[in-house]
Amino acid sequence: MSLRSFSSVIIVSILFLQIFIPSLSYAETADQLQANLDSLSTQIQALDKEIKEYNTKIGQTQGQAKTLKQALVTLELNRAALAKEINRTKLRISETQINITTTQTQIGITENILTKNKNALAETLRSLVNREQTVPPFVAVLSKGSHLSDALDLLKRGGDVSHAIDEKVRNLVEAKTTLAEEKATYESKKKTLENLNSTLTGQKSLVEQTTKDKNTLLIQTKNKESEYQKLLADRQKKKDALETEMLDVESRLRVIVDSSKLPSTGKGVLKYPVDNVIITQTFGNTPFASKNPQVYNGSGHNGIDFGVKIGTPIYAAAAGTVLGTGNTDTGCVGVSYGKWILIRHANGLTTLYAHLSVPQVNAGDTVLTKQQIALSGNTGYSTGPHLHFTVYASDSVHISGPTEYKSKVCGTYMIMPLAPKEGYLNPLSYL
Repeated sequence: MSLRSFSSVIIVSILFLQIFIPSLSYAETADQLQANLDSLSTQIQALDKEIKEYNTKIGQTQGQAKTLKQALVTLELNRAALAKEINRTKLRISETQINITTTQTQIGITENILTKNKNALAETLRSLVNREQTVPPFVAVLSKGSHLSDALDLLKRGGDVSHAIDEKVRNLVEAKTTLAEEKATYESKKKTLENLNSTLTGQKSLVEQTTKDKNTLLIQTKNKESEYQKLLADRQKKKDALETEMLDVESRLRVIVDSSKLPSTGKGVLKYPVDNVIITQTFGNTPFASKNPQVYNGSGHNGIDFGVKIGTPIYAAAAGTVLGTGNTDTGCVGVSYGKWILIRHANGLTTLYAHLSVPQVNAGDTVLTKQQIALSGNTGYSTGPHLHFTVYASDSVHISGPTEYKSKVCGTYMIMPLAPKEGYLNPLSYL
């Protein structure tokens, strides 16, 4: 086989590489998928605007409803806003599914192109070896009457063709690498999809719960303002008494906090458990705690509060193990943490997430940093929807056993996290 023949084979191979492109049907499909994405994006933006309007109205009702009418209006606003949130979550699920499908299709096409290109190159090399036998390419071109300059010119062109093939293959490999990176990105989209599905389930149950809460409130108050005021007063009285009782129980805990087991304070030791960080109350003897000893009995606030609307995703502040979950409302309605989750981390810290609406993990589960664990709520004693976030020294906190702490105030056993005063740490020292 002459070098000229070899060059011809190479040129044919390059032409093969150039003409192997995705089919028109895929292009049409891709265009349709993009059109679907554009449509979803437009719908999501419209819902964002509606939800923002609802949130503005809800914000105007923040704080504990002072009248029955306010309470009913707030519940109805939350229910309507959640219905919009459900629609937006469904659209985001569809959007994520399309993105995953599109990327997987692109990766499949690129892998197919690369395989065909490799086969073409391998066939070229096999043809060269089989036809050359023992005659070196340089000798084959020096036939009778040829000149050395002709041979050198052919070799140069052969080298150019070889370089072209190398460049083509390199470009394809780079394309595959890029798409592989995209695939890794969209693997995380799959996790996002799981979170969205979990959020959707939680939001649906929350709408049902909000409707149930409204009906329960009407039954409890007999739709009378005077009965609602009695209900508020009773919860406030029990809240005060339970706070005092808990302080007494925790003061008798004999736990020595080993500071050497705690991480050094600093930003980023823990991640914020919410996306939109609005701190409505800090740790310790805050102005609110000092002005409202009826709420904190002068002992200060044992965590920090994040202002979030009902149904907001809540995330683990660090990787760890769920020590337990619970709901103080089952033992004493509206006077403590409500629905809560306690997570122990490897760095010597343990975190509490309270006033939740829908916990999405269970005791014993292993969670990752920023993994969604719940939807926020307004359960327990709460003057408005928020997340209460407490940080403990891990050795100091435990969950009261089923027969450990019987509340004299509520007349029932309380299952909840307990720790001595020195076991409570300022979350802002680690966030």
